[in-house]
Amino acid sequence: MEFHSHFLKKPSTVMIPFPFSGGQPRKGVEMGPEAIKKAGLQQQLESLGWEYQEDNSISWDQINEMLNGDEAIGKMRNPRSVSKASEVLADAVEKHAKAGHLPLTVGGDHSLGTGTMIGTARAYPNVACIWVDAHADINTPLTTPSGNLHGCPVAFALGLEGAYVEPYKSWLPNPPINDTNRLVYIGLRDIDEGERKILKEHNIKAFSMHHVDKYGIGKVVEMALAHINGNTSRRDRPIHLSFDVDAMDPSVAPSTGTPVRGGLTFREGHYICEAIAETGALVAMDMVEVNPSLESHAAEQTIAVGCSLIRAALGETLL
Repeated sequence: MEFHSHFLKKPSTVMIPFPFSGGQPRKGVEMGPEAIKKAGLQQQLESLGWEYQEDNSISWDQINEMLNGDEAIGKMRNPRSVSKASEVLADAVEKHAKAGHLPLTVGGDHSLGTGTMIGTARAYPNVACIWVDAHADINTPLTTPSGNLHGCPVAFALGLEGAYVEPYKSWLPNPPINDTNRLVYIGLRDIDEGERKILKEHNIKAFSMHHVDKYGIGKVVEMALAHINGNTSRRDRPIHLSFDVDAMDPSVAPSTGTPVRGGLTFREGHYICEAIAETGALVAMDMVEVNPSLESHAAEQTIAVGCSLIRAALGETLL
């Protein structure tokens, strides 16, 4: 692999395992990081020329103990444990990004996106996030129909109206990031009514599966990159890629908690990662919602897809 980056001096990544499922009710997703590690992620990335480290400094005993007695606040389920997990993750991501590494956070559920977005933004104040997902995850505590906080991380990270509530309020950026030009969605196909309103009110760039069908994945990614770079030909704004495996069609990645038919094909998902790698602008990545507790063959297939997407984002090419 020929290494190319506008921001990293060398190909160096720190994998941050995030074995946490408190953002949603279905158990098993906390097993995702270990399953992806056991699939050989370190060896795969080292074969691409990346220096690989792992950060196991997060105290999960404390967070899981908090989770066991975590009562709802309003609609929000497990608010204290989810907020605390995101807070300590933000610190870890910030530390590694500022040290010149690419933080690779492997979940766990997508509630972690609050921490990774904020941590990356502390190191790269003008970073943009490309959020690849079937779901927008931009509900606020005021709009969430379920109270599951894996559906709210973007709202917390951006500091949208209704997001400055305890326990998040004590550590969210103030003033908030609240720059919706730093966000682009790809792959949406299951959006709550409150989220639809938020996307329209804030004029957030979102490419649903309708757009993928209409324009093709190449054009969609090109439009996404143009948007975050101010519609210029430049491709040097730092990118945080947050990839929920449920963006893929369930026939490709079946072992996930909230599968939705009509998703990205194997090649469409990989093209997104490959095109971002080509820019040399990737500075952080999340891979989330792999649930190895489901049927074994489906789990093996999904774990393999998760590893493959990570490799593509870090520069693996077909030729």
